[in-house]
Formats: sequence, C-alpha cells, structure tokens
Amino acid sequence: MPRSSSKYDALGRYLKFRGGFTDSVKLPFAKIDGIVGDNLPMSAYKMEGWWRNAGSNVHARQWIEAGWEVQEVNIDEGYVVFHKVRDVPLKGSGGGGARRGEIKKPFTPVHVRIPQSKVPSKTRVSKLYARIKNVERQRTSMPTYHGSLKPKPMHEKKLFRSQKKPQNV
Repeated sequence: MPRSSSKYDALGRYLKFRGGFTDSVKLPFAKIDGIVGDNLPMSAYKMEGWWRNAGSNVHARQWIEAGWEVQEVNIDEGYVVFHKVRDVPLKGSGGGGARRGEIKKPFTPVHVRIPQSKVPSKTRVSKLYARIKNVERQRTSMPTYHGSLKPKPMHEKKLFRSQKKPQNV
C-alpha cells in the first residue's frame, strides 16, 4: 500500500537525519517553515496543543515515526525542542549494518587546508607606494588657505575687476 505524502514529510526526514548526530534539537518556528517549505498553520504559533505527541495528527505522526517527541514548546519565543526517543535508520542505510564480509571504515574527516595569508608582490607594493607618493605631492602642491581668505576664481576676477572702477559721467 503506497504511503500518502504530507507536507510534513520533510520535517520527519530532517529529524531522522539529525538523529544520527544528536538526541535533542531546538528548532525555531521559522526554521520549521523552511524545512516544511510552507507556513505552519496559525494554531501552531498560538496553541501548545498543536505540538502534542498525538499519533492521530498528521504532523505529529511524522516526528513520532522518525523516532522523536516534542519535549518543550515556547510559544512566546517561537521554538520547539524535539527529543529523540528511539533510533530509526535512514532509508539508504540498509538497516544500519554492514554487509557480510564488508569492513566498515571509521569516519575520517576531509582534510581542510587552511589558507595562508598572501604576501603582495614587490611590483604591487611599489605601485601602491607610488600612488601614495603622488597623492602626497598633490596635497603639498595645493596652497592652503586659512579661514575664508580663499582667492576668487578667474571668471569672478574678470567680471569684477577691482582695479577699474566705474566712472560717473
């Protein structure tokens, strides 16, 4: 008989996967929304009774079949704590045991090479040094004005020549 699919199947698969690593999982409601791929019903956000470990509920059946039960619900802070009550093997594991004659190797983590800090080349350093020197030269070549005694631009000098005053005719 084919098993009916519900939107909470993803939550059951997630808890089965996490069961291989830990016995307790604290999930915020937003994370559960992301796992399920849809929003939880409003009653899940408002009532603790929605999170009961009753096998008659479609959503509760998923975490119960995955070997988990709800240990704590905090509606105000918006999270649920699941506790593993039994081990359930994943589908692809073939019952959890090794085949006859097969030697199971222990888990070895992947070697991660820590990146070393890169030292810039001499050419790059000399170019940056030249840029800094050019900026310093530009700053020193510009005259500094104290207060508001900045000279007038050339176009203003042409318009208002201080040497020639208008004569009364």
